[in-house]
Amino acid sequence: MVRIQEGMFARSLAGHDKDRLYVIIRKDAEYVWLADGIRRTAEKPKKKKIRHIQVIHRYAESVKKSLEEKKPLQNQQIKQIIQSESQNWQEDKHVESRCN
Repeated sequence: MVRIQEGMFARSLAGHDKDRLYVIIRKDAEYVWLADGIRRTAEKPKKKKIRHIQVIHRYAESVKKSLEEKKPLQNQQIKQIIQSESQNWQEDKHVESRCN
């Protein structure tokens, strides 16, 4: 099983938010709580079963640091990090398709 940690990126695999990118801000044995800074804020995260997400093994470093230091999360910060990661993911996907 994949080791899931707070501050990691995750992509939704099921539901109306399928393929949407989030940051994991909380977890337990069966669920994770996800935020994107827009629709799902740090104050009202999306609760999702672990089997319904794809964990991306990269960290949102500033979010991870805030969580470790028990500082409140900033939605603007989460939003910017996700936009940047989403752009990187699209660029990676584009490069992979050109190489094949």
